[in-house]
Amino acid sequence: MMISRRNLLAGAGGVAALTLADLAIRPASAAQLKAIGIQLYTVRDIFQKDPAGTLEKIARIGYREVEFGGGGYDAMDPAMLRSTMDRLGLKSPSAHISYDALLQKFDASVAMAKTLGVDTVVLPWMGEEHRTEAGWAAALPNFNRFAADLKKAGLNFAYHNHDFEFTTKPGGVSLYDRFLKETDPALVKVELDLYWAVFSGENPAALIERLAPRLYAYHVKDMRADRSMTAVGQGKIDFASLFKLKGSAGVQHFYVENDQAPAPYLPDITTSFHTLHALRF
Repeated sequence: MMISRRNLLAGAGGVAALTLADLAIRPASAAQLKAIGIQLYTVRDIFQKDPAGTLEKIARIGYREVEFGGGGYDAMDPAMLRSTMDRLGLKSPSAHISYDALLQKFDASVAMAKTLGVDTVVLPWMGEEHRTEAGWAAALPNFNRFAADLKKAGLNFAYHNHDFEFTTKPGGVSLYDRFLKETDPALVKVELDLYWAVFSGENPAALIERLAPRLYAYHVKDMRADRSMTAVGQGKIDFASLFKLKGSAGVQHFYVENDQAPAPYLPDITTSFHTLHALRF
C-alpha cells in the first residue's frame, strides 16, 4: 500500500524532529542491548535446508536469542532444535505460531513451544479473510482466548503487526485500534515491528509511548529511502532514539528481521548484529 512522502517523514523522520519537551525520554546513559536476537524467518531458506548448521552460524556471529518463525521449523523435531540451541548457548524466548495452528492444534503448539524453551507465543500474521470489520470482530475474541489458555499452560501471548492493521480502517477505525480496545491488555501483549509501523505512516515514537504497558519485543529492521527493507544501520530509522524512550523500558527482546534479506543472508544479519552491538542509547 502506498503512503505519501509526508506520512513517511512523519514516521521515520518525525523521530528526529521531536524535542525532549514532546516526549518523555529516559535519562541519558550509555545503555546497550544485553542480548541481540534474530527472527529466523530472515534466514528461512538456509534454515530449512540445514537448521543445525544455520543455528551454529548465527551463534558464531554473536546472536544469543532466536525467535522461531518460517523455514518449516514447526515440522522439525523440536527436541533436536532445543538440544542444538543448548549446545550453542542460544535461547528462544518466543516463537511465531499461526492463527490456524492455535485454533486447530493448540495442545501440539503448546508442547512444541515448551520443548523449544519458549515463554511467549507470538501470533505473526492474519490473512486477508480476517481484514474486514466482520472478520476482525470474529478473530479478536480468539486472541483473548488464546492468551487465557496459554496462561493456563504457563505461556504468554503477543501479537506481531504488519502495516495492514494501521492502514485498514473499516468504519473509520483502524484494525490496530480495534485490537488494542478489544483485547485484554493484561494478557495480550505486543511485538512491535518497527519497520512496518513506519511503513504504514505511524509515528513510531508516539506509538511506542502509547503501547508502553503492552510492549514485549521489537522487530528491528531498517528502511531505505525508497522504503525497501535493509540491514540495520543501512537505512534511515533512528533506533537509538526509539530504544531510549521511556516507553521502550519494558521491551524484553530485540529481534533482527529482514523479510527480504538477500542471499547468502549471513552478511546481512552480520551487519545488523554489529550495528546493534555497537549501538549506545
